Amino acid sequence: MFRKVEEPVQEAVTDVWACTNEQCNGWMRDNFTFAADNPVCPLCHSSMVREERVLPILLNYAKSTV
Repeated sequence: MFRKVEEPVQEAVTDVWACTNEQCNGWMRDNFTFAADNPVCPLCHSSMVREERVLPILLNYAKSTV
């Protein structure tokens, strides 16, 4: 019987926006936001603050890096 050997998922420290409302778990990656300065939480519409989290690496091809 064969066992599939999965490669480990690469992770990196990533900038995210986290909701300031303690009742809300909303957060989003910085490079996936539409608002550049200070986004609003899409779940509860509270303000968000910048944080860093260790997350799997994802590339956003919709945003140009140039």
